[in-house]
Amino acid sequence: MQGRCTCGEVEFEIAVPPMIVHCCHCSWCQRETGSAFALNAYVETSEIKGIKGVPDMVMTPSNSGHGQSIARCPTCKVALWSHYAGSGEVFAFVRCGTLEDRAEIVPDVHIFTSTKLPWVVLPEGAQVFEAFYSPKEVWSEASLARFNAAKGA
Repeated sequence: MQGRCTCGEVEFEIAVPPMIVHCCHCSWCQRETGSAFALNAYVETSEIKGIKGVPDMVMTPSNSGHGQSIARCPTCKVALWSHYAGSGEVFAFVRCGTLEDRAEIVPDVHIFTSTKLPWVVLPEGAQVFEAFYSPKEVWSEASLARFNAAKGA
């Protein structure tokens, strides 16, 4: 999967499919994106290959109080991916809207739906969680194995 910022200064490629795709409806993601939710593909940071340009890493506040580091284009400032304190820099939450084939990215889970905007209609049969969830109960065995391998477990 290839991605880029709006101005094209930063281009990247993800060499593997996401371990999981979150559609986060928390109020923090709503505020950060200026939208109803954030759609993030969770991948190993080592699988993000730079093609062109280098993003700036910008530290921003987060709901956890530990902040997140966001990779942004130095020119157009578009957020490309982020690293949350809980996952560290080993894993990245890639903003699906920056991917060229974004129409093929479908959320695996809808999280923090307790703060979902009332006009957002979730697909029938979707995995829905009022807050977060237990990855051991939701992720595929292959994704759990990749996660454990990347964190050195």
